[in-house]
Amino acid sequence: MKIALAQLNPTVGDLQGNTELVRLAAENALALGADLLVTSELVISGYPPKDLLLREGFAHACDRAVSSLAKQLPRGLAVLVGHPTKWGATEGRIANGASLLLDGEVLDTIHKTLLPNYDVFDEQRYFRPAERVRPVELRGVKLGVHICEDAWYGEPNTFYHDRPLQQSDPVAELVSLGADVLINLSASPFEKDKPHRRLNILQRHVSRHRKPFMFVNQVGGNDDLVFDGNSLALDSAANVIEELAPFAEDLRVVDLTPSAPQPVNSSPRHPIRPREADLLDALVLGLRDYLRKSGFKDCVLGLSGGIDSALAAYIATQAVGPDHVHGLLMPSRHSSEHSVSDAKLLAENLGIDHAIIPIDEMHRAYEATRVVGADLTSQPGGLADQNLQARIRGALVMIRSNRQGWLALATGNKSELAVGYCTLYGDMAGGFAVLCDLLKHDVYAVSRYINEVRERREVIPINSITKAPSAELAPGQFDQDTLPPYPVLDAILEGLIEREESVATLSEQFPAETVRWVAAKLDRNEFKRRQMPPGIKLTARAFGSGRRMPMAAKFDFGGSS
Repeated sequence: MKIALAQLNPTVGDLQGNTELVRLAAENALALGADLLVTSELVISGYPPKDLLLREGFAHACDRAVSSLAKQLPRGLAVLVGHPTKWGATEGRIANGASLLLDGEVLDTIHKTLLPNYDVFDEQRYFRPAERVRPVELRGVKLGVHICEDAWYGEPNTFYHDRPLQQSDPVAELVSLGADVLINLSASPFEKDKPHRRLNILQRHVSRHRKPFMFVNQVGGNDDLVFDGNSLALDSAANVIEELAPFAEDLRVVDLTPSAPQPVNSSPRHPIRPREADLLDALVLGLRDYLRKSGFKDCVLGLSGGIDSALAAYIATQAVGPDHVHGLLMPSRHSSEHSVSDAKLLAENLGIDHAIIPIDEMHRAYEATRVVGADLTSQPGGLADQNLQARIRGALVMIRSNRQGWLALATGNKSELAVGYCTLYGDMAGGFAVLCDLLKHDVYAVSRYINEVRERREVIPINSITKAPSAELAPGQFDQDTLPPYPVLDAILEGLIEREESVATLSEQFPAETVRWVAAKLDRNEFKRRQMPPGIKLTARAFGSGRRMPMAAKFDFGGSS
């Protein structure tokens, strides 16, 4: 049997567009001699459909789309397609299903067994699990079809409750029932090191059961999630025999005929990539698809001459092209000469439209205003004065956004957002926060990677990378006047956020007073983060859907253990 793996980029809710993606993939697969085409989890609805699943008629519409698709597909090619379904679901519930289509008919439908309810996943809110696991038969071959989480049985979740003990291993059950080949339809979001973890999981299944394994993952950005693709095929000895492109649509055919030569990729087509490459491609794809799927063609952002806005502008340029990126340089009385020159050099290097709009006149108009003007002039360079400058800049960006219909980009990084070193309705203003899950050390690492590897020239000005970071909202201001050095701050934040380590544990590695300060700032600024624009999830514990903390709460960090 020749199996085609179709790595597609669906749009949530676009049933017609998504079925067309499958139909076109089927034509290509048939031309390549495939007997079976495998698509990703919920490809008809797009993943994650969230509360669209609660709307009356949505699941029925997905079932109708699948029935219609079956009639449109080329004869002789079987297709496995993922979709929300009412077919076979009891008590009026919806199942996360996969249907086998052939010659105009829906031959069979199976349901997902393990429904994840941790991190960004909330599937128990919507779906009913499979009542039993069984293979799907096609031309005498038993297909061990299962869906995403069904392959993750037994994998520990660091921060979440283990699965109920009564749940069994769907993959092992399929093998015990005679499955000849294991096929997993997935919508597995990207996070750092996730592709490597997935490969290890699949290879463990194959080493245990000695069955070939086909893994097909969704690709593309949907809201805050990015799906990296990286679909692959393993032979019965756990060798990678085919792999699909990272962060791009792709289609490959695997020949499982016993007599067919198996092209084992001892040197994979896509070798292990630097972390910076994965982060950069995830950011570009996430922004590109957010713009495209939300109906935007252009974006606008402030360019300060600093590293964050420089990286955000590069990502935007890669996502939509330089003709669709617009930069605003908005110097104040506190701006250094190099802040403007570095921003201009960046814009010229990228070939993007840019304009200089000094904000001092607007700043002075606020100072001359009765009542509130006194609040500013009585403490020049104070917090109110600093935030005002950020808000003037945010307003200017939003004026351009509103007038031109451009998406406004916020450029703050995770380190700043974690401790509240950002301004509501100022530098946090915008429709999308490109770097909100990227710590400062990764901002620098990705920027250096762009210059040294991806572009092999100085695209991001070297001065933006090497100079001391500063918000330039007060005379002689530098980030490290307020914050711990970024290497220390980031290491503490990774402990507090990624590993949920206590203040006491981290105080064994860093000054206890610094750890307590960071922990307090992290929790006390949840209210700010609730008001930030959506951004791209890159880590296991991204702010927002990946990390749900109370805003009005009190905890004694000094007494924590």
